[in-house]
Amino acid sequence: MKIVATYDFNGGRSAVQQKYAAEFAQIQSVISAIDASLYKTKESTEKTMMGKMLFSPMELNKAFKREFAKTENGSWSNHKVLCDYSYGEYTEDYIKSKNTRGQPFRDMDFVKPNTKLGIEVQFGKYAFMVYNVCAKMTIFSKMGVIDTGIEIVPVKNFADEMSTGVSYFEQFAWDLEHRGTSNIDVPVLILGIDA
Repeated sequence: MKIVATYDFNGGRSAVQQKYAAEFAQIQSVISAIDASLYKTKESTEKTMMGKMLFSPMELNKAFKREFAKTENGSWSNHKVLCDYSYGEYTEDYIKSKNTRGQPFRDMDFVKPNTKLGIEVQFGKYAFMVYNVCAKMTIFSKMGVIDTGIEIVPVKNFADEMSTGVSYFEQFAWDLEHRGTSNIDVPVLILGIDA
C-alpha cells in the first residue's frame, strides 16, 4: 500500500515532523510493506456488488498489526485503558441486576513506548473516523498517553473496493476542514492510503 494523500489537522503535520520523524519513517515502512492484494478476500453479498471480491477491512487491520509488531522489536502496541462507568446515577434495581461480563475499555490501535504518538487505522464507517480524531485522541491526550495522532484511512478509490459504507479520506478531510479546530483538539496527521 502507499500514502497518496495527507491532511493536516490542528498542526499535525508539523508536530509529526518536529517530534516524530523517525516514527513517521517507521509508519511509512509499515504501510509500504503491506500488499493489499492479499486481502481482497471478501465476497460481497450486497445487491449492488453480488459476488464481487472486495478488500477485507478485518484482514487489512490484522496486516497492520503484524507489520507494526515487526518494527523495532514490536515496540508499537495497542494501548488499552479500562473504563469505570460510574458516572451518573443508577437505580438500585439496575445496579443489582447489572451484567458484569467484562470490564469495558477504550483503546488506541498503536502507541510506541517513550513517545506520545498514537496511531489509529480505520477502515470502518465515517463515525469511527470522526470519533477517533475528535474524541478518542483528545481523551488519550488528556490522560497523558499521547500528544499527537496519526489516523490512517483509505482514499475513495480504495474504499470503493470495500463493502458499502466504508468511509474515506476525501469525505473525512472535507468535514474536518469545515468543522474547524477547538482548543481541546490534538494535532493529527491524516494519511490517505491506496492499495
